[in-house]
Amino acid sequence: MKNRLKVLRAERDWSQQALADRLEVSRQSVNAIETGKYDPSLPLAFRIADLFNLPIEEIFLRS
Repeated sequence: MKNRLKVLRAERDWSQQALADRLEVSRQSVNAIETGKYDPSLPLAFRIADLFNLPIEEIFLRS
């Protein structure tokens, strides 16, 4: 699944580790989501959306 996570993270000048800390996941998980190697669980997708104050549909895009 494509996503805008890397762009949103960069707009806030957050490292992958900083985002991972906010989401309570590993930096490797953030990297895997950003590169499309891993699709987050629904609860994690909601946490990401809440963190960026955006609807899930504006972060995760249908391929």
